[in-house]
Amino acid sequence: MSIFDTVRLTQLVDSMPRPSSFLLDTFFPLLQLSEAEEIAFDVRDGSRRVAPFVSPLVQGKIIEAQGFRTEKFKPAYLKLKGVLDSERPLKRAMGETIGGPLPMVSRLDLILMDLLAEHVDMINRRLELMASEILRTGRVTVTGEQYPTQVVDFGRHADHTVSLGATVKWSVANVDPAGDLAEWSLDMLKRAGQAPTAVVMDIDAWQAFIQHPTVSARLDVRNLNAGALTTGTPATVGASLMGTLDGRAIYVYADWYVDPADEVEKPILPSGTVLLGAPRLQGVRAFGAIRDHAAGFVAKPYFPKSWTDEDPSVRYVLTQSAPLLITTVPNASFAATVLGGMPMSPIPIVGIIGL
Repeated sequence: MSIFDTVRLTQLVDSMPRPSSFLLDTFFPLLQLSEAEEIAFDVRDGSRRVAPFVSPLVQGKIIEAQGFRTEKFKPAYLKLKGVLDSERPLKRAMGETIGGPLPMVSRLDLILMDLLAEHVDMINRRLELMASEILRTGRVTVTGEQYPTQVVDFGRHADHTVSLGATVKWSVANVDPAGDLAEWSLDMLKRAGQAPTAVVMDIDAWQAFIQHPTVSARLDVRNLNAGALTTGTPATVGASLMGTLDGRAIYVYADWYVDPADEVEKPILPSGTVLLGAPRLQGVRAFGAIRDHAAGFVAKPYFPKSWTDEDPSVRYVLTQSAPLLITTVPNASFAATVLGGMPMSPIPIVGIIGL
């Protein structure tokens, strides 16, 4: 079987170590594959109903079942296409000794592995951006080439997205950031039925946070190496556990991406961002079916394939994905902008990226 065979390529991608993405791995650990063109997902509704008292001689009270709503979404595609021309195997591969002894076939294998790894990394970074937008806003905006802009709104309560006024921003001397976290946690407990176990801040928010005496005096920095989050699979790449405050793990997160719209490097979390998350968020990575004959129209997180043009001799490698991130209990997240800065803007999904 050739290394460029579709089955072999799929096995290679499936066996590759995934680049760790803190927001994605922590808050969206679940996987959903949809064989249909559309991704269907449930959003849970509910209220704190109390059982009514009745006489033992009367019939039982019929209680309507607490429901959920089902939404459907036709995802945009991520399509990453790489080119292996006839000159690539003739040149030294990255990391190979100058004038190294690798035969061209082995060198081609290394180039292919590097290309597939880059595709997987780019797709995961897009998912990390989607996770950031959902956690910050309670919705995600999807747009791309020949794909009409759509906003998937998960219905998070409006009060779970706040921006502090000028007189109460964390950069002001006499404010109480620990009190803000306690208030926001109470809001989450009220609306989601569970208090947050994790707080994620960007570097600027953390620097303002730790300067306040009420924080530095109460922050527990013991056992930092044992600080696994209970919202999902623990992840530490791009994030550092700074301690716990009132039972909540405090993380500082820093990562960046190059925006394909303007080729400018930007932070995944805007300056002054604070996120709170509870285990009930139940974040899901959903993937729709790949509309490709070679894929058999099945749903996979990543589907690679390869083909050649004969004249001139060129090999193409294409990796496709049809993703959507989902929050089943949207009120189990909370976002605050605690410093001044640019307003949050939707993050587009680019339909086709040529490499």
